[in-house]
Amino acid sequence: MITTPVQVVWFKRDLRIRDHAPLCEAAAVGPVLALYVYEPSLLEAPDFDGAHLRQVNAALADLEAQLQARGGHLVTRVGTMPDVLETLALELPLAALWSHEETTQAAAYARDRRVRRWARARGLPWHERPQTGVVRRLPSRDAWAAQWEERMQRPPLAAPPHVVGVDAPSAGILDADALRARGIDVPRDSHPRFVASGEKTARRTLWSFLTERGADYRRAMSGPVLAPDACSRISEHLASGTLSIRQALHAARARQAELVARRADGEPVNAAWFDTFRSFEARLHWHCHFMQKLEDEPAIEQACVCRPYESLRDPLAHRDRRDAWQAGRTGVPIVDACMRYLHAHGWLPFRMRAMLVSYAAYDLWLDWRAFGPWLARQFVDYEPGIHYSQLQMQSGTTGINTLRIYNPHMQGERFDADGAFIRRWVPELAALPADWIHRPHEMPPLVQAMYGFRVDRDYPAPFVEHAVAVREAKARFAAVQRDPAFLTAARGVYRRHGSRAQGPRARGLVRPDPQSPMP
Repeated sequence: MITTPVQVVWFKRDLRIRDHAPLCEAAAVGPVLALYVYEPSLLEAPDFDGAHLRQVNAALADLEAQLQARGGHLVTRVGTMPDVLETLALELPLAALWSHEETTQAAAYARDRRVRRWARARGLPWHERPQTGVVRRLPSRDAWAAQWEERMQRPPLAAPPHVVGVDAPSAGILDADALRARGIDVPRDSHPRFVASGEKTARRTLWSFLTERGADYRRAMSGPVLAPDACSRISEHLASGTLSIRQALHAARARQAELVARRADGEPVNAAWFDTFRSFEARLHWHCHFMQKLEDEPAIEQACVCRPYESLRDPLAHRDRRDAWQAGRTGVPIVDACMRYLHAHGWLPFRMRAMLVSYAAYDLWLDWRAFGPWLARQFVDYEPGIHYSQLQMQSGTTGINTLRIYNPHMQGERFDADGAFIRRWVPELAALPADWIHRPHEMPPLVQAMYGFRVDRDYPAPFVEHAVAVREAKARFAAVQRDPAFLTAARGVYRRHGSRAQGPRARGLVRPDPQSPMP
């Protein structure tokens, strides 16, 4: 029988023991019950994928081993969080609940509100600690950048050397089949080839980027050929919390200081590394900048940031176009190649993600809500705050960003000039030469015959002509913007969400396009 009051540390998307304030603080005051809950409302949500579950479980296995090495235990349960806490309160003398703050999707936000009501009714203290640069109840964006820096410059917390663990009945680490057997409809795994990992792998991945892979980061980050190796690839770890933003920032700054010292000592140092550090740190900053938008206005998961755009597109329209886009069968080679690569790997560099959304939003005229949850399931690094903010920015519905419309044919010619990436992922085009592989729909019939290829038989023609679609899209946006209500709404959006890093331009409210938030 346990009589000592127990500190419950609730792990969510923070599956690590380093730089974990709730764990450190709880371990310092009493025995710890480290808890993870498989919650049906999240597992069955439209933005959840079986690959996300595998990612969680791999991180849980690593977390369990690290806790055990320090005297602790990981306890998992299945159910709604208030019900799990109610059961625990009958089993153990609970002293307090500890967790990190989260900026997340509507289902988890509603869950947190239920937990808060339960804790208040029970008189149980709930200590929430920040883990990113997102500021809860932020009064104004004006000082946000300084607050981010003040929070991020604090040294990452070391793992507690010892955890007095509380062992309690546990469900264990449950895969999709085990959860389905309990009546939870876990979606299928979209990325069976994705190799999930935990905290140790997260730190190795970051270090390999900062010491080996990242030297060409700034030049190579955008294209689908070089980016998979040149990018940091820590976004999936930031999303699951096996690595913190602060850990990444301090590691980058320490590595930069090391190279500065080496250069001062006369060692040859590749100057490109310093471009890498600047770009990487900027993206860590933008990561939190976009999450702050969802924190400040949770409604943007479902509603346009700039409300006059609500009627711009019909979420139920063009389902045939949406299905073809999701399948990688649009007739635009680089779009289809990127989509099929995403199906296989669950990841794309930011520019290619933006291009996919741009093509869906402007060429196919799809509403971002029509494909947002589906796209979330494709990304193994799905971060709700970034996802919905970026969907809207790339779809043009923020009211404060210039329209970022990508010409997909030109993107393919720029980042896959010889067509090797397209041939790998759209094999029906493999026989075409570089001169035609980016625009097969423009091939004259005689040239098609030369290569034994025919548009609409071997590969579809595009739904629309890009130039025509862009012209029509701009006209529709211009019509909304002529309404006086638009200017009022856009000014309100800027006051609430706009970056204060640079001065506004164009009628005093349009912002420059920010850099990628994805490291």
